Amino acid sequence: MKKIIKKNYQKIKKARRKFIMELIKELPEVFEEFAEQRQKSFLAVKQLKDKGIPVIGSYCTYFPKEIAMAMGAATVSLCSTSDETIPAAEKDLPRNLCPLIKSSYGFAKTDKCPFFYFSDVVVGEMTCDGKKKMYEYMGEFKEVFIMELPQSQKAEVLDLWKAEILRFKEYLEEKFEVTITEEQVREAVKLENKVRTSLKNLYGVMRHDPAPIKGHDLFRVLYGSGFKLDRTLITGEVDALTAKIEKEYAEGKREDKKPRILITGCPIGGATEKIIDAVENNGGIVVTFENCSGAKSIDRLIDEDAEDIYQAIAERYLSIGCSVMTPNPNRLELLGRLIDEYKVDGVLEMTLQACHTYNVETLSIRRFVNEEKGIPYMNVETDYSQTDVGQLNTRIAAFIEML
Repeated sequence: MKKIIKKNYQKIKKARRKFIMELIKELPEVFEEFAEQRQKSFLAVKQLKDKGIPVIGSYCTYFPKEIAMAMGAATVSLCSTSDETIPAAEKDLPRNLCPLIKSSYGFAKTDKCPFFYFSDVVVGEMTCDGKKKMYEYMGEFKEVFIMELPQSQKAEVLDLWKAEILRFKEYLEEKFEVTITEEQVREAVKLENKVRTSLKNLYGVMRHDPAPIKGHDLFRVLYGSGFKLDRTLITGEVDALTAKIEKEYAEGKREDKKPRILITGCPIGGATEKIIDAVENNGGIVVTFENCSGAKSIDRLIDEDAEDIYQAIAERYLSIGCSVMTPNPNRLELLGRLIDEYKVDGVLEMTLQACHTYNVETLSIRRFVNEEKGIPYMNVETDYSQTDVGQLNTRIAAFIEML
């Protein structure tokens, strides 16, 4: 198994130069390619399986992908952002459950997600109560490895999370009959740090005022990069895109000056991109995303030079400011920093129906934004349907008009 993984990993890397050269295109075409990355990867994931490369699927930014990458596996985000399979999920799950959970389970049960179908194992994490109970049912028809995520960021629980990361490593070694060395883990950490740095540099272009591109185009790249099965391709591709955006900005190509919006809250993608459209179709521009689809997942790097690399991985992932954490100061720290750096005029929080932790936390976010940062805040609650698009546009247009 180990020889097969190494041999095929080298074959994939040969495509890197070709991929980067193809990037010298017009920006709209590049953004469209990233938007289509999920569909392109449907075929790619089957090709990986045919070559004997393990595929590890996940749903959450707490997934320590470096451990899976260290053994040469491909990691991929699983389908969870459409209402297409929710009716199938509701045969087993309550209707008044978060649409993200129902969509995840529905795609899994109906085999309509190729990433799920070809995954050798799905890594689930104990974030909210709904997800961890859903994973129990998913485990009846798919191998699921559950990581017990502490819901506190206090120093005394860090050892528990580190132990879970080591348990995951041992599980992969046993299942795939490989040995994951510390050197391999450090190399994976360096690679993923480069990816995060490139993506941070990309969304950093939105510090310009006026903005150089639309927020939805930025989102397409951030979201699409999660479906890149070969992580070695991302850095060169994204760096070239960033350079092209900066070059065109210097030449005077930019958006009109508009109210600058930060989006926070639940993960955005697929059906909930209607929130981005509602902002940008009504006179605003999204300059940064704090949520899992944006800065939250790539803001912090892992200390590559740490004496204990597993401790460093644990520290980085446990520091993510998700609403499941109590208390949750890291979310406020990142939110405040983004508001200042991106000269944000207003904060828009998107919460999914029945997502209790994010819905409850809207009060503290509102207080922080209004009282400490002194700018307007609005929360919109939605689901994966398109029935509320008109109402969302009306509310968000009124919010932007007052800025």
